Amino acid sequence: RKTWNASLLETGKKIKKIRTDSFSFTFQALILSLLLAAPWPLLSLSIGLLLAHSAEVSEFSRPLSRALIWVANTGFFLTSFYVLCAPGGLAAAHFHWSEQSLQRLRRGLTRLKFILLPAGFLTLLLLSYDLPKMGGGLGRLTLCIVLISLTVFFYRLFDPRNGVLRPYMDGHPKSLISRLRYVWLIVTVTTPLVLAGMAMIGYLYTAGVLTESLIFTLWLFLALLTVQQLVIRWLLLVRRKLAFQAAIERREAARIKEDTESTKPAGSEAFSDQLEEPEIDLDALSEDSLKLLNMILSIIAILAVWLIWSKVLPAFGILNNVTLWHSTDMVAGQGQQVPITLADVGLSVVIAIITILSTKRFPALLEISLLQRLKMSPGGRYAATTLSSYAIAAIGTLLALSNIGAHWSQIQWLVAALSVGIGFGLQEIVANFISGIIILFERPIRVGDTVTVGDTDGIVTRIQIRATTIRNWDGKELLVPNKEFITARLLNWTLTDQLTRIVIPVGLAYGSNVEKAMALLIEAANEHPLILDDPPSSVVFDAFGDNALSLKLRCFVENMDYRIATVSDLHKAINKKFNDAGLVIAFPQRDVHLDSSRPLEIRVLRDNPEPGV
Repeated sequence: RKTWNASLLETGKKIKKIRTDSFSFTFQALILSLLLAAPWPLLSLSIGLLLAHSAEVSEFSRPLSRALIWVANTGFFLTSFYVLCAPGGLAAAHFHWSEQSLQRLRRGLTRLKFILLPAGFLTLLLLSYDLPKMGGGLGRLTLCIVLISLTVFFYRLFDPRNGVLRPYMDGHPKSLISRLRYVWLIVTVTTPLVLAGMAMIGYLYTAGVLTESLIFTLWLFLALLTVQQLVIRWLLLVRRKLAFQAAIERREAARIKEDTESTKPAGSEAFSDQLEEPEIDLDALSEDSLKLLNMILSIIAILAVWLIWSKVLPAFGILNNVTLWHSTDMVAGQGQQVPITLADVGLSVVIAIITILSTKRFPALLEISLLQRLKMSPGGRYAATTLSSYAIAAIGTLLALSNIGAHWSQIQWLVAALSVGIGFGLQEIVANFISGIIILFERPIRVGDTVTVGDTDGIVTRIQIRATTIRNWDGKELLVPNKEFITARLLNWTLTDQLTRIVIPVGLAYGSNVEKAMALLIEAANEHPLILDDPPSSVVFDAFGDNALSLKLRCFVENMDYRIATVSDLHKAINKKFNDAGLVIAFPQRDVHLDSSRPLEIRVLRDNPEPGV
């Protein structure tokens, strides 16, 4: 225990620095806490199992074995949570719970442990051994002690003034626990008192069974609370690491920018900002992931509570007795009528709600996981999250329909009718949907790509079910149906490589020195810092034009970010070099022919004629 305690405290010290912090330390602290809580419950469990499987089983050993096993399970839960709340333990060092709340919780767990375990042991022993004889006054007394100890624990937990949860309620006034604080207090305090009253008026066995279910419910919520805090801790670590990496990358980018500021052409920075990849909103991702976590835990809690109490309260199973319709299902190769109850419909509604919420929230959790584990581009993450949303929606819809008996044989006529509708009026929508899926799989375009569609140049910002959004250089957003990207021509400037070629045509006046002009063009390209040496720049004498000698400068830049700015810089450099060298950039020329078959009338007019002249 001394070694385990030292290791537990050491995990709390390692997580104080961002560079050394890791979720593995939190998981290690959880395992150590469970190990520290295990010895005495393990001893009680071993004795109980030995008594249960002993060759010489007496009438008293079976109830004693059952009571010892109950003490082992209950004591393990109580001790585990107490160790989690110990100073320097998981709740204090890793979850950052309030020390004031932890002190109150430790005191409450200590009282509950030393009262609940002995009283519960005696109660279960008496009720299991001989209820008519031993379950009289002594059995009622011990069960009432158990219930009163639970009442005191719940009151100290939910008391709005001095309870364990008061710091949480003060810090989260809009949470469900805070808004319903008095409801939780009344329900949790009243339930054990009602069970104690049932035990006193003679319903001892019923009160005992319900008390056991109440204790199981308490352990369930404590376990779900621990799981929630573990996942929140993981999300916090992921967000912190991603933010730390982004800060390092921004600092490195700022350093590189500062080093190259003197060589970077004017105007390139403004154009570069238009092509930056979409920034990751870590706050939104964390919030969506937390909402998904709370939703999953709430559903698990509801289902677990229903499983715990449905065995002892038949009213929970009343929905299974209400039959709405029958469905034909194949059982052992023969068609049989299967009843569809109100519980089945309710379950389908729950599945539909879970599907809708998961479709909205799960992509955020998947994206934050991909950000942590894989170096994926924004387009890859977007494709993964979108396809996962489609898969969740499809699986949830199939489960909800199959639960209410909507098999293929029942819905094939509906599918046939939809096919007719698709053939007449919905074919464009279906074509765009299928094209969107093809785009996500084949990825001819990705979020962040620079594309040309028709006469519009811009960046792909979103790929949806029906259409893709392209933002042009003026900030306007163009919605393009997905079918256009599959069936029409598409120019993707950054599909496989950011390298792009610049072609600058120059018209040189007839009679000029062509060799000198070509040398000046090469010189202008080589002097520019963003023009690549490999592939090398080149100049060609393209053609004898109508009005000029056509020359073309071909050079390469490594990124689309600098294309427009580089073209502008080259134009200025070429114009200056040609002017200094006396070379003339040609302009269109026209010959004018006058009709000389008759005399031409010529008049000379002044700009400001004098009066009388």
